[in-house]
Amino acid sequence: MSPWALLLVIVSAVTHATWNLLSKRSSQADGVVFVWLVAVVSAVVWAPLFAGFLLVTGDVPGWRDLVAIAGSTTLHLCYFVLLQRGYGSGDLSLVYPVARGTGPMLASLVAVLFLGERPSVANVAGIVLVGAGVFLMGGDAARGGLGAVLPGVVIGLFIAAYTVWDSQVVGPFAVAPIALIYLGEVGRALVLAPVVLGGRRELVAPVWREHRWRIAGAAVLIFVSYLLVLVAFTLAPVTVVAPAREISVLIAVVLGGRLLAEGDLARRLLAAGVILGGVVAIALS
Repeated sequence: MSPWALLLVIVSAVTHATWNLLSKRSSQADGVVFVWLVAVVSAVVWAPLFAGFLLVTGDVPGWRDLVAIAGSTTLHLCYFVLLQRGYGSGDLSLVYPVARGTGPMLASLVAVLFLGERPSVANVAGIVLVGAGVFLMGGDAARGGLGAVLPGVVIGLFIAAYTVWDSQVVGPFAVAPIALIYLGEVGRALVLAPVVLGGRRELVAPVWREHRWRIAGAAVLIFVSYLLVLVAFTLAPVTVVAPAREISVLIAVVLGGRLLAEGDLARRLLAAGVILGGVVAIALS
C-alpha cells in the first residue's frame, strides 16, 4: 500500500469510529428518522462542495453513472438502518467489531474470486489476522446477546456488498467519489422521506431537538470518512484498503470502553493487537 493510501485509510478510520459513537449515543431514538435526518443535513451541508465540483470539473453524472449510484444508495440505506437498529440492542464494542470483521473478509474474498485481484502471502496473512482479531473482540456475546451479534453479521454482509460495488463504481465505472457519496446522501433522503413524513412525522422534531449535534456531526463525518476510503480505492486494491481500514475497530473499542463504560476493555484491546498486526502485514504487502 502506498503511504498516501495508508494515511487516507487511517484518517478515515478515526472519523468512522467517531460517527459510529455518535450513532450509538443516539440509538434510543427512532432509527429511520435518525438516518433520514443525517442524510438531509448532509445533503444541505455538502451541497456547495458538490456544486463547486460540478462547476470546476463539468463532470455531470450520466444515466449510466446514476444507475451505478442508485445501486450504492440502496446498499448503504440498508446498512445505515440496520446499523442504527443494531446499536439499539448491543454495545458499540460488540456490534461494531462483528460488523466490521464480517465486511472486509467477504469483500476481499469477492475481490479475489470475481474481480481478478491476486493478494500476496503477506496480504492474505494480514486479512486473516484482521478477521481473527475483530471476531475475537466481538466474541463475548453475553453483554449484547444474540440480538446484537446477528445484526452485526447482517450489517457485515452489506458492508462487503457496498465495499465491492463502490470500488467498481469509482474504479472501472470512473464515477467521481464525491458524486457517488453526495448523490447517495440525496438518494437516501428522498427514499426515506415518504416513510418518515408519512408515518413518523411526529418524531422528527423531538429527535432533532435531542440529537441535533450528533446528527450534524454524523452528517459531516460520514461524508469525510467514506470520501477518503473511495479515494484510497483509486490508489490501492480492495484487498488492501478494505481490511486496513479496520483499525477503526481499535478506536471504537477504546471509545466504547472509556466513554460508554461498556467494559471488557482489556480483552478487547488485546484482540486489537492482533488487528494491528494484520494492518502492518497489509500495509507492507
